[in-house]
Amino acid sequence: MKLFLIVGAISSMLSVAFGAFGAHLLEGRIEDKYLDTWQTAVQYQMFHSVGLIVIAILMSSSLLGPLTQLSWAGYLMIAGIVIFSGSLYVLSLTGIGVLGAITPIGGVAFIAAWIMVVVAAMKAL
Repeated sequence: MKLFLIVGAISSMLSVAFGAFGAHLLEGRIEDKYLDTWQTAVQYQMFHSVGLIVIAILMSSSLLGPLTQLSWAGYLMIAGIVIFSGSLYVLSLTGIGVLGAITPIGGVAFIAAWIMVVVAAMKAL
């Protein structure tokens, strides 16, 4: 649970830094479509960074407790951030189109993570 809080906080900080980098240093240097792609990566990274922090809080509280499903959700969110956002960051900077084929794997990890949160909640009720 401490891991998810730490990773969530670091990832949130990086998301803000990457957002600023995109807005101030990439604008005008890469095509608009890649700037939009960069922004999508930043948004999804931040959403799921906050998700990691919420998972850490849920695991440390008496609300849901440290259920296995919450651990899976946390690890899947980390994988999603790395694969989804990471592939979009690299795609934006390099224009290597084949990276777009990797991105959905991260999206599936995000979806699976949220399903695990639902399962954890249902199991705790």
